[in-house]
Amino acid sequence: MSYKIVSKFIKDISFEIPDAETFVTIEKEISKYTLNFDIKSKPFKEKIVEVNTILKILPPTEIKNKMLAEINLTALISIENPSLDKQALEKIILVEVPKEVYPTLYEVFVYLFNKAGVKNITIAKEVDFQKMYNEKTKS
Repeated sequence: MSYKIVSKFIKDISFEIPDAETFVTIEKEISKYTLNFDIKSKPFKEKIVEVNTILKILPPTEIKNKMLAEINLTALISIENPSLDKQALEKIILVEVPKEVYPTLYEVFVYLFNKAGVKNITIAKEVDFQKMYNEKTKS
């Protein structure tokens, strides 16, 4: 392995059920929401990169009462092989790190819904970050 996660932490959480009407319709309409990932990175210190994996649900336009749920989990990774080429580094940042931190993101996401009183929430337990990366590099 050419990198190591030094630490990870929840950088930001936004979770909003704006009113009672939204709450009573969530379980019925949540399946219409789209799971979305945004992965950003920036250098932190020498050989350490900050990788932000942001998970959010996006409502379709036809849903009248929308809720907001977004989590940004940050991982600080140490690059152990400084001679990595750009493509190998990109793959670590866009595939390997998100794959490693996603179980924590998933757990926090489901926990938030459960504590908000929404019991029947289902989101993808497995996400194919490699497929997402392949689709991104094609375009």
